[in-house]
Amino acid sequence: MFVVLAVALGGTLLAVSPDGTRHGKASADTSGHTVIEVSQSRCGSGWTRPEPGVRTFDLHNSSDGAAEVYLEDPDNHAVYGEVEGIAPGTTRQLTVRLGKGSYAFECVPDDADAVTGPTVRIASGQRGPGAAPVSEHDLIPPALSYQKWVGDGLADVVRLTTRLQRDIDGGDLTAARSDWLPAHLEYERLGAAYDAFGDADAQINGTDAGLADGVRDKDFAGFHRIEYGLWHGEPADGLRAPAAALAKALTGLRDSWAQTRMDPAQLGLRAHEILENTVQFELTGRTDYGSGSNLATARANLDGTRQVLSRLRPLLTTRYADLPGLDQELDRAQQTLDGFRHGPGWTPLDQLSQAQREQADSVLGDLVERLASVATLCDPRRTV
Repeated sequence: MFVVLAVALGGTLLAVSPDGTRHGKASADTSGHTVIEVSQSRCGSGWTRPEPGVRTFDLHNSSDGAAEVYLEDPDNHAVYGEVEGIAPGTTRQLTVRLGKGSYAFECVPDDADAVTGPTVRIASGQRGPGAAPVSEHDLIPPALSYQKWVGDGLADVVRLTTRLQRDIDGGDLTAARSDWLPAHLEYERLGAAYDAFGDADAQINGTDAGLADGVRDKDFAGFHRIEYGLWHGEPADGLRAPAAALAKALTGLRDSWAQTRMDPAQLGLRAHEILENTVQFELTGRTDYGSGSNLATARANLDGTRQVLSRLRPLLTTRYADLPGLDQELDRAQQTLDGFRHGPGWTPLDQLSQAQREQADSVLGDLVERLASVATLCDPRRTV
C-alpha cells in the first residue's frame, strides 16, 4: 500500500507513482531523480545536491524487510511526503515540491525501530504546508466523543426497530414498509463503528453474499432479510422471527456498547471507508433487496461521515490545507443526494438518468479521494 498526501498538504506532495516499483540495485542519479537509500544503517543517504523546486526521489529499500518512509522537517516533524510498504530490494518514487527549510528522511522498518537520516537544508524557495503527525493520544478524545454519539444512536435504532417489529407482529406490512427505512437509515449513520460491532453487524445488516441458498438461506438475517420479505410479498408469519432476531441483536449491542472500546487509531480510516463502501455497495445497487433505497442509504452514510469529521476537525484544521474544499464537496454531495428525495420516498437507482448516475458517481467518488487524505493524516505513525 502506498499513501499520497497531495490533497492533504495542499499540493506539496505532487505524486507517488504506484508504477514506480523496480527490482534490483538502485542506479545512480542520471535522470533528474535522486536515489535515496532506505535501511537502518544508511537511511536517507544519497541526497547530496539539495535544491528547491519539484524533485523526485527514488526510494530504494536495501534492507531485508518492508519499510515505510517519511520526508519530514526534523525540527517539528511536519511530514511533506510518505510512502508505505516498500518491499525489500525494490524502489518507489516520491515527488515533492521543496522550498526553504530543513528536511530529513525517516525510515520505519516493519519489525525494527525507526531511524532518521541526515538533515538537509535548502536555502531558498517556497515550500507548502507540512502535516504534523498525529499520535494515538491525540485521537482518544475524538474517539470517546464519537463512541458516546454511537451509543445514543443505537438507542434510537432500537426504538425504531421495535416499532418495525410491532408492525410485523400485528400483520400490518404496509406500516412495516414505511417504518423499515427510518430504522435502517439510523443504523447506517453509525458507519464508523461497524468494525467495533463485530459479529453483531452481520446479524443486523448482513447480505446474502456467500450464503449457499442466497436470500432463502437460513443465515440470511437482519434489515436486508426483512427488506427482501417486505418487498417480495412474504406474509407476516415468515417475517416475525427475523424481526424478533433483529430486535434482539440490536438490543444486545446497545446494552453492551458501554463496555466496548473503539480503536482511536482507526477513526480517520473509518471516515474514508464509510463513503468508499457507499460507492462500492450503494451506488452499484448490490445492497438493494427491493426497497429501492440505496440513495437514501448513501445520504445516511454521508451524515455518518460528517459525524466522524466533526470529531476530527480540531486535528484537521492545522493539518489539512484543503479542509475548506472538503467541506464544499460534502455540501455538494448532500445537495446532489437530496435532489433524489421526494417526500418520504427516494428515486431508485434504476430510475436515474445517465446524467444523474454520472453526477452521483462523480461527487461521491471525489469525496472518497479527498477522505483518503484524512485517513492518511490521522494515521498514527511510529517515530524515532
